[in-house]
Amino acid sequence: MPILVYIAHFVGGVFLANGIPHFVSGVCGRPFRTPFVRVHGGDVSSPTMNVIWGWLNLLVAYLLFIDVGPLYLGSLVDTVASGAGMLLTGIVLSRIFAGERAI
Repeated sequence: MPILVYIAHFVGGVFLANGIPHFVSGVCGRPFRTPFVRVHGGDVSSPTMNVIWGWLNLLVAYLLFIDVGPLYLGSLVDTVASGAGMLLTGIVLSRIFAGERAI
């Protein structure tokens, strides 16, 4: 497969890792920070906004996994590309949110 497919799978992993905490926080009724915080003023977005934002992230991940190039979890390269995107995003987000709690 072309390298762009693997890049799409990596970015799909990024969107998947970002979408899950937003969607889960929203479904659990907890406010959580989204990119729209500055738009409406405040520190966090409403649970409803988080459900919508999480769902949009999951939709983008799905489109990158399925439409750009089919993701085959049986393929080592596909799995590593998407897993690396998820792992990198998870590490970056954990450091960001750990820093917020320390403040």
